[in-house]
Amino acid sequence: MDPSCSVHRLIADVALFAGNRVLLVKYKDVRRYDGQRGWFLPDDFLAYTEHPEDAARRIARDQTGITIARPSLQHIESFGNGAWPMAFHYMSNVSGRTKVVPDANVAAFEWFDLKQLPPSDEVAHHGWALDVLKKNSKGRGR
Repeated sequence: MDPSCSVHRLIADVALFAGNRVLLVKYKDVRRYDGQRGWFLPDDFLAYTEHPEDAARRIARDQTGITIARPSLQHIESFGNGAWPMAFHYMSNVSGRTKVVPDANVAAFEWFDLKQLPPSDEVAHHGWALDVLKKNSKGRGR
């Protein structure tokens, strides 16, 4: 993301699935996350000129220590809230034995069973990750 631009916000997130579980994270420093303290899919802004798929790989690697080869783009979402965010939602399947090595800004992480996800009031941005997962489940054959 061009740091001088205050209009556009390019975001990527990645839903990491291990069987019927998905990894969610909470962040320590939430300034980049609109002050939200709930559960998130691992996400971040795209770096200037960074391809969204490369961002998804970077986010998985940097935030969780998980290396993914080729994440699958599930959908793109655009909305307005004073700026113009565009979110690229990716998913990747990983081994159930994959070890999470969180980075310094990850306050907590948890593998949630898809049938026992946290309630929306515990998920950042009014349950946004739950909405993304619902849309992504179509790409998983569910």
